[in-house]
Amino acid sequence: MNCQHCQQAPISRPRKLCWVCYYTPGVRDLYPSTSKFGRRGVANFNGRSPLPTFPTNARPGSPEKVAVLEERARLKQSLWHPDDATDTRLAPLILQAG
Repeated sequence: MNCQHCQQAPISRPRKLCWVCYYTPGVRDLYPSTSKFGRRGVANFNGRSPLPTFPTNARPGSPEKVAVLEERARLKQSLWHPDDATDTRLAPLILQAG
């Protein structure tokens, strides 16, 4: 099989590219990763991020909360705000288990 960019050299790098195309600036970005370990979604960020500007009243697990989490991830903010709504129905269960 030949490189999917230049269609000439044999594939020798990930993304079905040849050596020259893979290391040519800008070419690699034209083709998505085919690896199961490739980055997916908004971003694969694992570090300290700023708090969201405001908490949400959306209940955990609700479609509204999921939408808020998606927006926070897109803005590279922390997913959780200390004042976000919590599910108060779980509090007695946690106290009983404790």
